Amino acid sequence: MGTEGAVVGGRYRLDQPIGRGRAGIVWQAYDTLLHRTVAAKRMYVQPGLDPARTEHMINAAVQEGRGATRVLHNSAITVYDALRDGADPWLFMEYVPSRRMSDFLTEHGLLTPEQAAFLGIQLASALSAAHRAGLLHRALEPGNILLADDGGVKVTDIGITGPGPNPAFRAPEILRGTPPDHAADAFSLGATLYQAVEGVPPYGEDGTSPLRQPQRAGQLTGALMKLLREDPMSRPTLMDSVTAFQAITQGRQTAFIPPTAPAMPTVPLAWSVQPPPPPQAVATRAPLLTPARTRKLILTVLALLCAAAIGIGITQVLFL
Repeated sequence: MGTEGAVVGGRYRLDQPIGRGRAGIVWQAYDTLLHRTVAAKRMYVQPGLDPARTEHMINAAVQEGRGATRVLHNSAITVYDALRDGADPWLFMEYVPSRRMSDFLTEHGLLTPEQAAFLGIQLASALSAAHRAGLLHRALEPGNILLADDGGVKVTDIGITGPGPNPAFRAPEILRGTPPDHAADAFSLGATLYQAVEGVPPYGEDGTSPLRQPQRAGQLTGALMKLLREDPMSRPTLMDSVTAFQAITQGRQTAFIPPTAPAMPTVPLAWSVQPPPPPQAVATRAPLLTPARTRKLILTVLALLCAAAIGIGITQVLFL
């Protein structure tokens, strides 16, 4: 387990807790090798297993973390590293001042259909990038979506096994035991956006109640209902949904109002930051020809020409 000030893997110093997810504490940490602030968390390993099974789960978690480094997208949290420290697997990611979408909705209320459509563009694009990299999210929900202080959107935990996804956002076929696929991620996207505009999950808290008809979704209703179809074969692809969301927003950037949490420092407080030295005066050479020098040179040349002309005239008078 991590403690404040501990160094994980001989490299990452845990500075302060910045959040708590279903898998445990998320830390603001400092990479002492690359000198940058990162986010760190201990990866989930199911408790109560026999030693051999636990060892297998630890190694599998580290492999999941390393696989997640393949996902590169502006709306996906970049995973930098995954390693084992003693009996604990750890994940190290980019640090983004933000708050979870679930917390934002609790504090600030629901999103408008246009805001949710804009959010859907970012989320669907990030999930598509993960699918192209060969990874499924498998557990998209408001708790693993970050709304950044600068107005951006970041998906976390792509391809990372947690302590059990919220059933309210899982596709019906997953609840029946079918392995996850691209269509299951599409359903979770629809359920997440539904929650954002309606305030409740589409199929109830357990994911098994009858579908509740949207009441606040407005022009987003059609796109949501397609994503929430029970038959996975009839759901649209993520990029088809992006097209539908773009038609709703019509190119307008109608995201949520960013939270105003202060950005954390990116330089360790123990370092003394010296001010830069004052600029040194640079000696400059005077130009070779100033206006005064130019006039002096012209007068000198004219004097020499006059003297030469007078000399020639005297020579002609005396000798010719």
